Amino acid sequence: MKVKICGIMDKETAHAAVNFGADALGFVFAESKRKIDKESAKQIIDSLPEEVQKVGVFVNESKEHIEQIADYTGLTMIQLHGEEEEHFIQALSLPVIKGIPFQNGISTILQKSKADSVLLDAPKGKYRGGNGQRFEWQEARDLGLEVKNLILAGGLTPENVEEAIGVIRPSMVDVSSGVETEGKKDHQKIKKFIENAKTGVVSE
Repeated sequence: MKVKICGIMDKETAHAAVNFGADALGFVFAESKRKIDKESAKQIIDSLPEEVQKVGVFVNESKEHIEQIADYTGLTMIQLHGEEEEHFIQALSLPVIKGIPFQNGISTILQKSKADSVLLDAPKGKYRGGNGQRFEWQEARDLGLEVKNLILAGGLTPENVEEAIGVIRPSMVDVSSGVETEGKKDHQKIKKFIENAKTGVVSE
């Protein structure tokens, strides 16, 4: 099971997550309490191993703005959480993760996406993602077997990630607020989350 830790804001947390086994780190450039500036993101990304995916999170930004930040910081993937159309997704130069909130007919919606990966999130809250809310996982049972490159997010914690993986069967899980204490990334929670996600893989 692959794991993405999102909302990275400092080098210490980034390196701790990588050492614990994170496959991808997320850097939020959209409005969020975890928003990071491009200079800080570049410093962190420059210090990371090549094999770790560096994902930039954007909401309804221009292609030029996204590409400029991606090029400057060294991102390897783009995550979109707005109303970006399929032609916009296909025009970007890096692989794209498209965040889509859980809704009726979600399987069909996800399968129609032209993005390289789709991120199934809880319905929108104050921010586009990172709200710590979950949806009813049973309503998406085995969705990861139908939808290629499905990433699961929304309300995941070290305590429930094994259950979520068992129900939905995603290819990756993504967490932000679920590994925080009082709004800050908690290294022990990150460690536990990654351990539980990677040992809780359900066989076919």
